[in-house]
Amino acid sequence: MPNAVGRFGRLSWLWLSLLVLVIDQASKFYFEGKLEMFQQIVIIPDYFSWTLAYNTGAAFSFLADSSGWQRWLFALIAIAVSAVLVVWLKRLGRNETWLAIALALVLGGALGNLYDRIALGHVIDFILVHWQNRWYFPAFNFADSAITVGAVMLALDMFKTKKSGETVHD
Repeated sequence: MPNAVGRFGRLSWLWLSLLVLVIDQASKFYFEGKLEMFQQIVIIPDYFSWTLAYNTGAAFSFLADSSGWQRWLFALIAIAVSAVLVVWLKRLGRNETWLAIALALVLGGALGNLYDRIALGHVIDFILVHWQNRWYFPAFNFADSAITVGAVMLALDMFKTKKSGETVHD
């Protein structure tokens, strides 16, 4: 095991998960206190605003109109995924820093939204991207951003050189 970093793998990257969690919760606390529901503060006209929205569903408000059972389903999924991510981090080798960062970002974001879901019954969103008031991307938050960046990093990691030295070909 020449690339191993000891029995704790890359768990040292949990600091990044904690940082994501703290920034996510602090930003949600700030915007929930500053904005009324659906109020917009335009930052870049026709493109970017702060707004307050609650999401009882998953990404893109999936299942938001359900009777409440989805809260616990999504919470259980987040707990299971978080456990898998921690185990995966623990098993990473020394040369897998990119992957460790990706996993830590996803974990921090998942925990941020999990906290909201369990404590509040909904996820607080406050970032609104739109185009000239004609097209709106669903509101999101810092946790969602961390999950997205981590997921893109995970996807890019699949295209990196394999451990055996072979490159991935079409």
